[in-house]
Amino acid sequence: MPYRDPKAAVLTDPEVPEAKRFCSSCGKEVGRGRDGEPGRVEGFCAHCGHHYSFTPKLVPGEVLHGQYEVLGCLAHGGLGWIYLAADHAVSDRWVVLKGLLDSGDADAMAAAMAERRFLAEVEHPTIVKIHNFVQHVDRASGELVDYIVMEYVGGTSVKDMIKQLRAEGTGTESLPVAQAIAYALEVLPALGYLHGLGLLYCDFKPDNVIQTEEQLKLIDLGAVRRVDDRHSPIYGTVGYQAPEIGTRGPSVASDLYTVGRALAVMSFQFDFRGRYLGSLPDPAEQPLLRRHDSLHRFLLRATHPDPEQRFGSAEEMAEQLTGVLREVLAQQDGVPRPGVSRQFTPERRAFGTEGGLDVRAAATGLPVPQVDTSDEAAGFLATAATTGDPDQVVAALRVAPVRTVEVRLQVVRALIEAGRVREAVGELDALASPFDPDDLRTTAPDDWRPGWYRGVAALADGRHERARSVFERVRDALPGEAAPKLAVAVCAEASGDGEAAAAGYEVVWRTDHAYVSAAFGLARVLVARGEREAAVGVLHSVPDTSIHHVAAQVAAVRAQLGAARECAGRGGSEALSEVMAAGARLSGLELDVARRVGLTVELLGVALESLPRGGVVAGTLLDCEVSETGLRLGLERCYRQLARLADSPEERIALVDRANAVRPRTLV
Repeated sequence: MPYRDPKAAVLTDPEVPEAKRFCSSCGKEVGRGRDGEPGRVEGFCAHCGHHYSFTPKLVPGEVLHGQYEVLGCLAHGGLGWIYLAADHAVSDRWVVLKGLLDSGDADAMAAAMAERRFLAEVEHPTIVKIHNFVQHVDRASGELVDYIVMEYVGGTSVKDMIKQLRAEGTGTESLPVAQAIAYALEVLPALGYLHGLGLLYCDFKPDNVIQTEEQLKLIDLGAVRRVDDRHSPIYGTVGYQAPEIGTRGPSVASDLYTVGRALAVMSFQFDFRGRYLGSLPDPAEQPLLRRHDSLHRFLLRATHPDPEQRFGSAEEMAEQLTGVLREVLAQQDGVPRPGVSRQFTPERRAFGTEGGLDVRAAATGLPVPQVDTSDEAAGFLATAATTGDPDQVVAALRVAPVRTVEVRLQVVRALIEAGRVREAVGELDALASPFDPDDLRTTAPDDWRPGWYRGVAALADGRHERARSVFERVRDALPGEAAPKLAVAVCAEASGDGEAAAAGYEVVWRTDHAYVSAAFGLARVLVARGEREAAVGVLHSVPDTSIHHVAAQVAAVRAQLGAARECAGRGGSEALSEVMAAGARLSGLELDVARRVGLTVELLGVALESLPRGGVVAGTLLDCEVSETGLRLGLERCYRQLARLADSPEERIALVDRANAVRPRTLV
């Protein structure tokens, strides 16, 4: 809970905690002094010889800069104590004092202080405000010590939240995964703001995030540095810091790495400073990662050992993490969380709604990558005709005023739709040539879109496994997007991997009911596994506002009809109840005559097969008495209706013969 009285946070007996300690001069670890004593709070740095002391330098009542009265110690950080003070120059407001790195070179320290004053210009609602920088004479050494004066933020750190959960539970608890993701999403805009100013945070971790009232705050700017700074000491925390810091130094990618590591630490318990210092647990040993595959893929990309493989910006990272959060929430309560993708269009056309899976229809119906609005030809593509005859579209795009990446990708898409897959692959091969910044015809190395179209081309060509492997890589790059999951599910179904297909279709449909193809796909896989009741439930969840609602209801009728046939084949008594349920569903649908009569014939036929000999069942089935005579009369009537709708004399004669054969025997 947030502190209502800041003085309640002051430590009455400040003792340096048992943790790694760092020299305030060179920044290196001094957990052991020259005499080798562990836990030493005073001594000489083994690296630079500087005298260090971890006892508080300021005491209550001491006044800095004639303005800031020290009230006591709040906590101990890597470089020293953090103090609470009252600012007597501004309405006795509460402020925090934190010592800065000191140096024996006064000129160098003055230059460093001047350089760090840029922090006072940082203005963001999620970042603690820097009020001032002051110097104060140390009582013991007589040296000037520099302090940063910050806004006081009363609240509980995320680290302390986790500690409290574990203290009150079994010791293994973590934040609810949705809450942990929400916290990461709240701080990413703040990091993006710093990056936009050319600054790096460098030391993001749960310790440095405070929840106050309904807001989070980043509370420690001590490690912030400019992107182009190659001389200042680098600070970070073991278990969170990116592996390339020692060789490449801090970067936007290393900042985003710390967010990925912090999200993992907030979400589940693991040895992140030891066994998993540079990796993550396998889903086989961490149930949360097994349950939320998209979260696992997100964390893998965020903490990839290669900085080039991580997210390119805080905005991109937040976009994908938002998609992951929507999936997590939908899985928790079953309520869809639709969202508009900035990477893909919606489904171009639903596929698999009239029966089995047609992979070519799926390949051309999948969402497509959005056009990059910064592309030179974006305006041309916005007005050019990209629908209609695919061959004509290809011809029109070939004469575009400028041949950019976007134009060539649209050519690939049109070629695939025209069935000219080999030509499409040739275009993609040309796009994959070494990147030349002055060549508008080639793509950047990290552009996932050519890979997406390679997958579409392979799927259209019937190479399901090849397509699946490509779509999996796109899914790794975009863990919050629905389109790659849908594409992988299609490939899995086409390859006979029903388990993977069901998992993919389910997560897409559960999260966003705009992807109707996923509902039909999931229903097909469930029917194939014999789970017809579950399939009917999925089809029934297609909203009545969808243009595919009727098709879904028809598919549900067929699923129940299949269940009735299975029951009838086993001689079970459940067949009639399945038929009656399917008949009730069919009676409420608005269908054309031919389709309604055709389904009615199937239902009455199964009902007749399932009827006990000489038996009569209470009620009616599609206006027919549920008896042998009633069902036969109904079938005769339907066959004669179909005969009137027949396209040829031969078909008409065959249907009349079937009507005569099924009619009940009479004496007249």
